[in-house]
This record gives sequence, C-alpha cells and structure tokens, in this order.
Amino acid sequence: MPFQSELKIKIFADGADISGIERLRHEPLIKGFTTNPTLMKQAGVTDYLGFSREVIEVIDGLPISLEVFSDDFSEMKVQALKLSRLGSNVYVKIPVTNTKQQSSSHLVKELSAEGVQLNVTAIFTLKQVDEVLSSLADGPKSYISIFAGRIADAGVDPIPIMQETLNCIKPQPQIELIWASPREVLNIVQADKIGCHIITVTHDLIKKLSSLGKDLELFSLETVQMFASDAIKAGFKL
Repeated sequence: MPFQSELKIKIFADGADISGIERLRHEPLIKGFTTNPTLMKQAGVTDYLGFSREVIEVIDGLPISLEVFSDDFSEMKVQALKLSRLGSNVYVKIPVTNTKQQSSSHLVKELSAEGVQLNVTAIFTLKQVDEVLSSLADGPKSYISIFAGRIADAGVDPIPIMQETLNCIKPQPQIELIWASPREVLNIVQADKIGCHIITVTHDLIKKLSSLGKDLELFSLETVQMFASDAIKAGFKL
C-alpha cells in the first residue's frame, strides 16, 4: 500500500467548514476543493454567494467546485454564469439531471461552448458519461464526477465504470475524472491505482490518511491497546 508521497491522484477536500478549508489550504496533499448545497446546509451556511466568495478568498487560487441549485435549466444557467465569474479557478457543478430526471446535457453543452469550466456531478452510469462527454467536447477544462461510493452502496463494483470512463476521455485531455463519495482510505488507493485524476475526500476522511501505508501488526497492537485502555477508563468489572 502506498504512502501519501507516492500517490499520483489529486486529493480535493470536500466540505463547507470554512475553518477546516482554511487549515487544509496549507496542506501540500490537498490540490483543490469541492462543496455542494447539502454540505453547506450541514455547515449552517445561509449566504450562498457570500460563502462562495469567502472560500475563493481563503483557498488562494486552488480549484474550487461550486454547485448550482435551481431545478430549472434556464435559472441554472444564470446561476452558473454568476458563479463562474467569481474566479478563474471556479468550476461550476451542474447535476447530470434535474429532479425530474431530465438530462442537463443541453445546458452543459451551452455553458461549455461559452467557456465555463464545469464539474458535471451525480453521474452513476456509463450512459450518462457518454452524454456528458459529448456535451463537453472541445470545451474548456472540466471535470466529471462519478459517485463511486454511492455506486458501491448499491452493491455494484464502481471500478469497471471508472476504468471505462478513463478510456473514453483519453481523446479529450481537458476533461478530468473525479472519484466522488469515497467511503474509506482504501478508495483513495483504488482510485490512484487505476489512474483516476482526482478524488474528493471529506475532512473527516482526510484525517484518516495518517494510516495510509501503516504496518498492520502495529495497527493491530494499537487497536488492542485502545480496547484495554477504554475498559480501564470505564471501570468495567466481571
């Protein structure tokens, strides 16, 4: 298992905790940031535009993905253009469909043609990948986010989907693949092994990266020591 320094994949911190984002900005391992309306709601954000401007100021030029939240495609475009104007490091997240399961491919194509850097998100299938890649063809630098973790939650191995997507985007080097919603450090190793460009990692999961490459015998001992220490602290008796 590789150590942190051996990873080729770019790690983007995924969250909306501004103090955490500011701290992670100074971590060499972190190459960019992502967030979404759900994470912002959980963090207590109420001023969407104000938060977006603050994040851009804090991260000092690193890539940041900010998501539209309208369900109407015409309003999505207005929001996307407004977000894209916040900085040259902004990638606008567009969901692959709206809540009515209507494809956003036409909007992606329009925005891409206008030079907006995009992050097409919530992708789960190769059919969706094909539609998105067609819409992003000849556009600016963009990302596609496949939710590998949620695919795995459905009992489906996401790796073949990720590998096939990497093959499909080879002719379009301006597009990078994001492994989204990882559940464990192993997912970072898996994504790195197949040559995925980027993985989004929550702040809590980033803390676990210190275990990467750890000697398993030592890890076993530390686990036993934890159980013994907690039993003593709890005053357990049999």
